[in-house]
Amino acid sequence: MNISIFGLGYVGCVAMGCLARKGHRMIGVDPQASKVEFLNQGRPTIIEKDIDALIAEQHGLGRISATQDAATAVLQTDVSFICVGTPPTATGHLDLTAIRHVATQIGQALAQKTTRHVIALRSTVLPGTGQLIADLIATASGRLAGEHFAVVSNPEFLREGTSIADFDNPPFTLVGGAHPWSIDVMKDVYSGLSAPFLTTEPRVAELMKYVCNSFHALKITFANEVGNICSKLGIDSQTLMDIFCKDTKLNISKAYLRPGFAYGGSCLPKDLRALRTIAHDHYIETPVLEAIEQSNELQKQLAFKEILRYGKQKIAILGLSFKEGTDDLRDSPIVDVLERLLGKGFDVRIYDKHVHLSRLTGANREFILQRIPYISRFISDNLGDVIAPSELIVVVNRTPGLEEQLGHLAGTRPIYDLTRSCSQETPSVQRFDRRRVHP
Repeated sequence: MNISIFGLGYVGCVAMGCLARKGHRMIGVDPQASKVEFLNQGRPTIIEKDIDALIAEQHGLGRISATQDAATAVLQTDVSFICVGTPPTATGHLDLTAIRHVATQIGQALAQKTTRHVIALRSTVLPGTGQLIADLIATASGRLAGEHFAVVSNPEFLREGTSIADFDNPPFTLVGGAHPWSIDVMKDVYSGLSAPFLTTEPRVAELMKYVCNSFHALKITFANEVGNICSKLGIDSQTLMDIFCKDTKLNISKAYLRPGFAYGGSCLPKDLRALRTIAHDHYIETPVLEAIEQSNELQKQLAFKEILRYGKQKIAILGLSFKEGTDDLRDSPIVDVLERLLGKGFDVRIYDKHVHLSRLTGANREFILQRIPYISRFISDNLGDVIAPSELIVVVNRTPGLEEQLGHLAGTRPIYDLTRSCSQETPSVQRFDRRRVHP
């Protein structure tokens, strides 16, 4: 099948590679010339586990190309995925500027097409957005929804850092659509996946991502609060939570249920705010949802206060992205802590092997330069150079091999491990995780 992908960020790039591997011919569409050039050279637009080899392989097989011309892509394909960003506005609603623009482009192209076309909405949107897109396409094309084209909701449930594995092994594939022929087309798109293929009405599918991500956000915050209580009582929070997670009969997953630092990234904060906004717009009180973000902000404040308690002026921050294995800085919780430390005059140096300022593009680059425009003064790609002058090491992301490297470089410096990812019972962690040891 011939498929076009509008938006070549995380969701779009992963979809390009994974669907191409299933034998589909993929055409990427993006207004940013550098992203188009990357894919046409067989290079991914993101940093992600296994994505480099996947994109290079499929490009070599002639299954991947990219263009800035929307009409060319639509006219050469049967299905168009919309994977553009939907950033939040100041009021918590979504900025649909990019989606509206893409829908109009697709509609204008469909005016020249005689065969049916399916538009799969992969971006995370509020209920009713699919109908909005269908109306825009119908106006621009002069075609009838349901007869000449169809819009379906196909939310993604990918985690950055494991997105390729998540794409290949989803809990289910969800498609919300009103026209049976478009559902059949989507079944062909995803043929070969062992996961259940679920169909529903569009508004259910559109809301599903918000509900899932809001629940994930709740689990992270819940575990952190348990971890804080355990720290006060001198109880090993990892042991407690491991036992808690053994109860899997009530649909509890171990994912997100390990105490750690605050949540961040481009999905959880945005989708939680959107779900709260939906409730507010319908005059529904949601005290638990309101409390999640407050508690998450408290987690950042606690981290800042804990750093102050060490009484050290020179601080090494190991990890800048919101999650290890990615270069995504949007809503990274450590950025808030960094701003406060820099404002207090601390000497801060940052290391993150995945973050290279010269390679950041789009919303990622805009976010970090707005928050810390002079960040280039503090960030380095050399771990030794960051640790050498430091008096305190703060571990934000635990990357493979970091513990061994710190064993050689840290010496007797105190280490504040925000990941809390190891049991404090083991000798190695007594050396590595010294988050409650003060001079």
